[in-house]
Amino acid sequence: MDADDPLARPLAICLAGHAAGDETARDRIIEICADRLRTLAHRMLARFPKVRRWQDTDDVFQNAALRLHRTLGRLRPTAPSDLLALAVTHIERELMDLARRHAGPQSYAANHGTNMAPSPDHTADMLIVDHAASSDSDSADAIDRWTCFHAAIEALPAEQREVFRLAWYLGADQKTIARAVGCSERTVKSRWRAAREAISRAVGEPPDAA
Repeated sequence: MDADDPLARPLAICLAGHAAGDETARDRIIEICADRLRTLAHRMLARFPKVRRWQDTDDVFQNAALRLHRTLGRLRPTAPSDLLALAVTHIERELMDLARRHAGPQSYAANHGTNMAPSPDHTADMLIVDHAASSDSDSADAIDRWTCFHAAIEALPAEQREVFRLAWYLGADQKTIARAVGCSERTVKSRWRAAREAISRAVGEPPDAA
């Protein structure tokens, strides 16, 4: 998180209180970050079209915020960037759980009445979910790929992981990332390249953005 970010100072104060044992700090941290977390949830939900058909941004945000709140009961992140990493992780996990819930022939999505629609040639009805599966990023194969992709992110060295997440999830440019992590743009470029190469070795190219 950039030092010039308006959330940086109040969040740093709350994190310091939380690290010192203030049990009320968890609620304040979630409150301060709510809009930012909702924006993250919206951006990441766009990669899961079948989930988006049944769940909206607020569903993902609220459940991920609950996960984060529980985690803050046992972890004490000391920097806003560490909190951001935790938030992204919990949004990822929430989306993956929802994608699995809505995948497969026994899911509610596959059996709900609104899942039926005329086929493109109007000769028969088709299942919307099945028709979308070949291209959706939350088909069964794609869910497995996303799982491996996120595991590869977690396996990155901390400095590379921070740069990758800022660029991949927030769409931050190199100048913004350099200010946020306190290094040169050249270093950001090097870490970004190394992170992508490591992920490519693990799972191939990162999944495309929606």
